[in-house]
Amino acid sequence: MESENQKLLQSYPYFWGYTPEQDYYTQQGITSSKSHFTTPRGLTLFTRSWLPQTTPPRGIIFMVHGYGNDISWTFQSTSIFFAQMGFACFALDLQGHGHSQGLKAFVPNVDHVVHDCFSFFTHIRQSNTIFMGLPCFLYGESMGAAISLLIHFADPQGFKGAILVAPMCKISDKVRPRWPIPQILTFLAKFFPTLAIVPTPDLMYKSVKVDHKKVIADMNPMRYRGKPRLGTVVELLRVTDLLNKKLCDVSVPFIVLHGSADVVTDPEVSLELYEKARSEDKTIKVYDGMMHSLLFGETDENVQIVRNDILSWLNDRCNGRTVE
Repeated sequence: MESENQKLLQSYPYFWGYTPEQDYYTQQGITSSKSHFTTPRGLTLFTRSWLPQTTPPRGIIFMVHGYGNDISWTFQSTSIFFAQMGFACFALDLQGHGHSQGLKAFVPNVDHVVHDCFSFFTHIRQSNTIFMGLPCFLYGESMGAAISLLIHFADPQGFKGAILVAPMCKISDKVRPRWPIPQILTFLAKFFPTLAIVPTPDLMYKSVKVDHKKVIADMNPMRYRGKPRLGTVVELLRVTDLLNKKLCDVSVPFIVLHGSADVVTDPEVSLELYEKARSEDKTIKVYDGMMHSLLFGETDENVQIVRNDILSWLNDRCNGRTVE
């Protein structure tokens, strides 16, 4: 029976099952669309929107996914929830991820990725008068949270707040390669940047707690399953070192959320962000026993706890406009 259930699950075309996309969105009480955006550097990136039925929306949430992930599988569950709560959500597949252009999981320059995201978010803000004057928030998961902070640095006054889920804003000393490994990787990356040889386990299995959700996450046809590429690893080391030095420069209002049992990104680093950031409005939530995938991989009860904390934080920053 177990093997039959496994075979059945592997045939799902969507993380929720067999219901066609538009029918599912209608059932959830939202609207959604997908498109492509051409960046100023000529890269074609896949995009999605999730919109509430309320007009105008309560606010806009610009969302950034993590390394090896994309916006078309379980990431959507959070976007759909926000849209049900009255927020217009927009996201894109980063370079080399999902349906976007680029070699899979190759991120040679995070600064370019930040500019891609910022250009897309600016385009959305200017594309419809209904969005003018609405509070705008950043939302990022893991590497996406690091990118969200870099977007904040690029436009310090541009966002009303940031939601940082298990942020990768520093490589923890517990998992950071010891000397001389980073130096060796940096040297090799100069000659073989796309080589996928960095030895690491599949992070999905270290991120998702619930067994049947591991099966669903693994069904994602766009999920990167290869080893990290040399150029990507070296670039992420560079960016996290930079962020670690700039934690005190974070001034945007933020909520940072982390599981105490996360072995992918270190909750102690989130505590460090909370303590060092100069933001006057900052909140931290550390969930006992929860892992890296807070908004999908946990039990449904735990996911709801995290969602409610984020929604409460958003409600307090949207001029009292709430969805009943």
